Amino acid sequence: MTVEVITPREVPLGGPRAMNVRRTLPTKQRTLIGAWCFADHYGPDDVSQSGGMDVPPHPHTGLQTVSWLFSGEIEHRDSIGSHASVLPGELNLMTAGRGISHSEVSMPNTRILHGMQLWVALPGSARFTAPDFQHYVPEPVSIDGATVRVFLGSLAGDTSSVSTFTPLLGAEIVVDAGASLELAVDETFEHGIIVDTGTVDVENSTLERAELGYIPPGSTSLALRNSGPDEARVLLLGGPPFGEQVIMWWNFMGREHEDIEAYRAAWQSGSSHADGGQFGRVEGYVSKDGTKDFRLPAPELPNTRLTPRA
Repeated sequence: MTVEVITPREVPLGGPRAMNVRRTLPTKQRTLIGAWCFADHYGPDDVSQSGGMDVPPHPHTGLQTVSWLFSGEIEHRDSIGSHASVLPGELNLMTAGRGISHSEVSMPNTRILHGMQLWVALPGSARFTAPDFQHYVPEPVSIDGATVRVFLGSLAGDTSSVSTFTPLLGAEIVVDAGASLELAVDETFEHGIIVDTGTVDVENSTLERAELGYIPPGSTSLALRNSGPDEARVLLLGGPPFGEQVIMWWNFMGREHEDIEAYRAAWQSGSSHADGGQFGRVEGYVSKDGTKDFRLPAPELPNTRLTPRA
C-alpha cells in the first residue's frame, strides 16, 4: 500500500496577528479526501502567551465545519441562534448550506488550546440546504492497544448517530505506547490520517506530528503502530472520492467563479436574514478589544478567474 505524506504549512487563523495553525488540506498535492476539504491542526498553545483564538463573525457557504478539541474550550455563536461550547472529545458540526456566519473565541478558563478544525464539502444536491448546527458526544471504544472515538461514520464496531450528506468517517484514535493495531475500513473510501501527538507508522510509512498520510481507495484494513515511549494520537478521516469539481476561496465553497463573486458581495453588503440577506447576524460576539458587532471583512478577489479543482 502506498501512503502519500503531506507536510503542513503554517497559516495565521483569522488575520495576520492571529494564532497560527498547521494546514494539510487543501494543498497543491490534494484538494479533498472524500468530502473532507480542509484540515487545520493547532496547539498545544499557552493562551497567556499566544492570546488564544478570537475569530470574529465570518461567513460560510456550501460546506460543513467540524470542530474537535483535545484541550481548552471555545465559544461558538452563529447566525441561526446557536450558542455552544466546543469541549474536548465532543463534536460540533455546523452546516453552512446556502449561507451562515459564526464566531469562535477561546474561553477565559482555557490555559492550553489544542485541537483540529475541519471542513466537509457539501455535494451539489445539498449545497443550498438550510443552515444547521449539531452537537454529539461519542463514547470511547477500547480495542487492542487503542481507544477510539467515532464522531462521524463507523469504525471499530461503533457508529456515530450524526447524519451526513455523503458517506464519511471521522474518528480520534489514541494508540498506546508500543502498540500495533489493524482497523477494518471501507475499501471504497480514501483515507487520511493526521498525527496530533507522537510518531505513527501507517503501513510502511512513518508520519510525524501534524503530517497527513493519504491512502487511496482499495484497502480493507489499515495497520497502525506506535513504536514510541508515549501515547500517540491521530485523527482518521475518510470517504468515497467526492466526484465533483469545487471552488474553495476564503470561507466559501462554490462551483463557478460567479458563485464566489456573489457570496463575497452578499457578505460585504452586511445584509442580514431579517432583510433578505444570506448570512444573518451573529448576536453576542465581543472582540478582545471590546468591539461589538465587528465582522471579518472578505479579502479582495484575485485578478484572475477562479477555476474548479477536482
